[in-house]
Amino acid sequence: MIQFDEKIYFYLLAIIPVIVLVFFFLQIWKSRTQKAFASPRLLKKIAPDKSRNKSGLKLIFFVLGLVFLIVGLVNPKIGTKLETVKREGVDIVFAVDVSKSMLAEDIAPNRLDKAKRLVSEIINQLASDRIGIIAYAGQAYPQLPITTDYGAAKMFLQSMNTDMLSSQGTAIDAAIDLASTYYNDEEQTNRVLFIISDGEDHSENATFGAVENAIQNGIRVYTIGVGKAKGAPIPIKRNGVIETLKKDRQGEVVITRLNEPILSQIANDCNGLYIDGSNTNEAVEVIKEQLEQMDKKEFEAKQFAEYKDQFQWFLAIALFFLFLDIFLLDRKTKWLKKLNLFNEYEDA
Repeated sequence: MIQFDEKIYFYLLAIIPVIVLVFFFLQIWKSRTQKAFASPRLLKKIAPDKSRNKSGLKLIFFVLGLVFLIVGLVNPKIGTKLETVKREGVDIVFAVDVSKSMLAEDIAPNRLDKAKRLVSEIINQLASDRIGIIAYAGQAYPQLPITTDYGAAKMFLQSMNTDMLSSQGTAIDAAIDLASTYYNDEEQTNRVLFIISDGEDHSENATFGAVENAIQNGIRVYTIGVGKAKGAPIPIKRNGVIETLKKDRQGEVVITRLNEPILSQIANDCNGLYIDGSNTNEAVEVIKEQLEQMDKKEFEAKQFAEYKDQFQWFLAIALFFLFLDIFLLDRKTKWLKKLNLFNEYEDA
């Protein structure tokens, strides 16, 4: 496990492209200035030991030294000791709809990005709860098992897209059934499932069978609706540009609509709550209040308890490259000159 003490110093890396550009412009200016006073042949006679490549090599050493110096300022720390700690929380699973209808842009920037932002903001409000993530469309896929690693959860969340599952459609029942396998702690009193979707369900009959199983397993289901009831077309894009709109077999433009009734019914049947996801802050606040009211169960988790500074290694490497830059002269190296690999020098 790696931590960074002063992440703000990473912004200093932005000066490296500036340094490289200044170097190249300086080389161009120097070359033009020299040509204005003497021909290349004369310059070669005046300064026969001047190397053409050393200046570029010095730049590489300087940039490498600067990069390692900046990383040293950030001060990376590596976890060296794991210990078991006791926490209190609930087990939460997020089931995110990744069907094509989630590309509709009736809610900015689109339904899927809105869903991912909602989940990310909910995670920000958690403290000691365990979380898992499921992606579902025509089938459900385990994206992340139950964990306390919120950083990993956000990374997996951001990688979700509508092309990750080959089978299209929206099978909410598959998401609920898969979520039931996530809760591996029989003593956990509160098992929470958040379904983030537009509610378009292509397995409606099977869904209520899955709801019954969720009730028997003590899973409380909350549904979060993303989209608008009036609906919107599904854009098909290439390189971020809309090429066309999705059409049905009859050639008509498909309009996808938020199905609040089915989402509300699922939540009500499972002792949960339907939440309108249009306003992120309001939705997250409602969810936060709901979670605070639940009984927390104590469980054990492993975490790094000790971290050791590693900045000294990066500073040492930085000094090495900076010293190379300082002591590397622009003169040609004598032993390379003696080799005369390209027959540049005539025998005296």
